[in-house]
This record gives sequence, C-alpha cells and structure tokens, in this order.
Amino acid sequence: MAFTGKATYSGGAGLPELVEDVSDVIGIVSPHETPLLDHIGDAKRAALSTVHEWVEDALLLNVGQINQSSFSPSPTTATGFIVDDATVFQPGDLVRPAQSGEVMLVTSADHDTDILGVVRGYGATTPAALADDMQLMVIGNAALEGEDAPDARFTTRVRKQNYTQILTEAVQVSGSMQAARAHGIDDEVDYQKQERMRELLRDLENCVINGVAPATDQQGTSSVRRSMNGMLKLITTNWFVPGVDDIPDGDGAGNDELNEAVLNAALKQIWDQSSGNIDTILVGGAQKRRINAFATGTRAYLPEDDTYRDLISVYESDFGVCRVVMSRWVPTDTVMLLDSSRIQVMPLQGRSFHFKPLAPSGDAVRGQVIGEYTLEFKNENAHGVISGLAV
Repeated sequence: MAFTGKATYSGGAGLPELVEDVSDVIGIVSPHETPLLDHIGDAKRAALSTVHEWVEDALLLNVGQINQSSFSPSPTTATGFIVDDATVFQPGDLVRPAQSGEVMLVTSADHDTDILGVVRGYGATTPAALADDMQLMVIGNAALEGEDAPDARFTTRVRKQNYTQILTEAVQVSGSMQAARAHGIDDEVDYQKQERMRELLRDLENCVINGVAPATDQQGTSSVRRSMNGMLKLITTNWFVPGVDDIPDGDGAGNDELNEAVLNAALKQIWDQSSGNIDTILVGGAQKRRINAFATGTRAYLPEDDTYRDLISVYESDFGVCRVVMSRWVPTDTVMLLDSSRIQVMPLQGRSFHFKPLAPSGDAVRGQVIGEYTLEFKNENAHGVISGLAV
C-alpha cells in the first residue's frame, strides 16, 4: 500500500521544505478562524451520550385568537365567539382585542367547543369591532374575594435532542521526515497535529451552523454516519423572508437588501412571541458590509482625520444590544439572530479534540486527531433567521 502521509519528497517540486538558507518562518493562509465558537465559549458541561437531550418549558400563553368570521348580533355587541384555544382563558380574565381600547371580561371558557363568553365594554371601555384572526391579549385575571382556587393549569415540558458527530483527521509522518530538519518546524508530527486540529475546529463551526442529521437512523449504524443538526436546520419558527412574513422589502422594490427596517422588524417579531434576548447577529461577509453601511450616511470626519472607519461591531436597538459576528460559513443571503445564552457546543465526555496515537505500520509515525461534539440549541423560537437577502 502506497504511503500517503508526510514524507521528505512530498514538499512539492520547486517548494522544498528542508533546510537551506531560508528564514525559519511559515505563513499559513487558510480560513481556520472560528469566530462563532470563540463568541459562544466553552460549554459548561459535557454531553453524556451520543444522543444528547435537554428539556424545554414555556410559560402559559397569555395571547389567543378569534376563530370566527361572523358575529351575532354584531361584531361590537357579540358576547360569545369561538377562539382557537379556549384553554388560554379562564373566568375573570381581562382581555384586550388587538390594539383597541376595549377591555372584555371573560365569564366562561368552554374547553370542548372553544367558545368564549365575555362581558363587552368592561369598565366603560368602548367596544371594538371583532374580526376573524383578531388577537386577544390577556391583561390579567381578577379573582373574587374569598372564592375557591381556580383549576390548576400547567405546561408540558418538551424533551429535545441532538446527536454527537465524530470529526477526525489522520496524521502520518515518515521516519525520515520526522528526523530531518525543516524550515520553521521543530517537530513535524506536532506541527501536523496542530494543523489538523485547526482544520477540525473550522469544520466544527461549519457543522454548528449548517449541519444536518441523517433522515433515518440518526443514532448511526455501521453504514450510516452520525451527524448533528446545525442551527439553520433547528430554527423553524422565526424564519423570515423580506417582503413576506411581515418583514418589509429591503428597499421597497422587492430587491430584499438588508437594512435597519428589515433587521428591526425581525428582531421585533422574535421579541413579540418569545422571551428571547437576541445578543448575536451572525453574518457572512456580504451581509456584514450591509450592516456596516447602516451608518455610512451619518459619519462625520474632521480635516485632520486620516483614517476612514467603516465598521459596526455592536448593533444596539430597542430589542437588545447585539454583537455582530462574521463567520465564513453563514450562507451569503442569510442573517442569523441568536441568543447565545441558549447555545452550547459541547463534547461527548472524554471526547474533546485530542491526538490518538496509532500502532505504527512500517517506517512512519501514525495517529489521528479526533473529537466528538454536539450542539445544544435551546428554545429555537428564541432565535431567528432572515434569508433570501440580496448579495
């Protein structure tokens, strides 16, 4: 079997690596940076199984929706109507329809028929015209003095999971190459370990963003490779396309360019329907340039200024202070809005990246750099994605 590792003759014609009269400096130009992993930081704990699970919970809903198109005797006087889910409400709830000034008092909530009984114009407020799909917000419940406790209500915790993925690269250096002196290298095996480690860290960040688990046999078999689901795969609730999903066109003409109106509309929708605190805007190079352009028209310079700065590293809006992180692996038409406190990239216990020596076969040093990691991504509806942007 031909030797496929590092040997003295594999430096390439015209690119000798062995010592001559050359400065011992090696420059490596490769996309090995891992800005997202650096931003998230080390996980607080390790995964204990190849199937990593976590439990999510949510507060009781305080927003419902009308599910009826006609009202009797009229939309402003109807005292009973159908809602999507009557379990959201209980007698004594004060409810505001949409953005109107009316407050309704709930008198009954039939969980079988989803019919809500209400007193209209509670507290001398002006009755609003009800409509299908109108939002009903529970302001709070007003209990009667001395009455029995209401029926207990609770949410059901949900178990979520992801799978660990093994990432590995081989290291193989001939005995001659290890013995020979090379430019800028004290130990060829150690150098190859470092390079493979950097490549695997690069690939881990890519998998955290873009990874996809197999459709079947996700645990893996002798023929099915186990892989993790990345963030783009796991985010399903808040996936926005400009001009659709109540997110405006980037320039009002359907070109879908990223601007502050688009970004803030997405941040607002995430804020409206979750307790998420977006603190990270993850982008590729193209969309990072668009974010930098937010402030181009308002920059001012003095005559003595000799540096032009076109950089936004932190974006602060009404919906949070976000660090702008640029990663090579985010699709060019995509912006990811993340709550980093709900994200962990964790190794399987005892399986963080390490070098594993292998038994030599012939005159070579052999081994592999190997690690096994997974992504814990809590409350996917606390994150968001804007896609389909102009590049």
